[in-house]
Amino acid sequence: MIISPAYAQAAGGDAASWTALLPIVLMFVLLYFMMIRPQMKRQKEHKLMVEALQKGDEVIAAGGLLGRITNVSDAYLTIEIAAGTEITVQKASAQVLLPKGTIKGL
Repeated sequence: MIISPAYAQAAGGDAASWTALLPIVLMFVLLYFMMIRPQMKRQKEHKLMVEALQKGDEVIAAGGLLGRITNVSDAYLTIEIAAGTEITVQKASAQVLLPKGTIKGL
């Protein structure tokens, strides 16, 4: 015969059905520990840094703008990027808090 006979599987589940899900579960565990958890940690650190910003701090804002904070409000920062040149940005755009004295000439 060209076509072999088909036989029905045994009724009920066995341990093999659980082992088929094991690789998927392991992928989600690895995804959590390698991607999700570190991202949540970075978000928490950034939030704490943004909340602690004050006048006189030197920051790098989004887009690479480097300057000294001259005014802090609830949602915005005023940053002096050159002598007499100030810009207003959202607080969340401050990416890096620099050590005092990093910027010379402002």
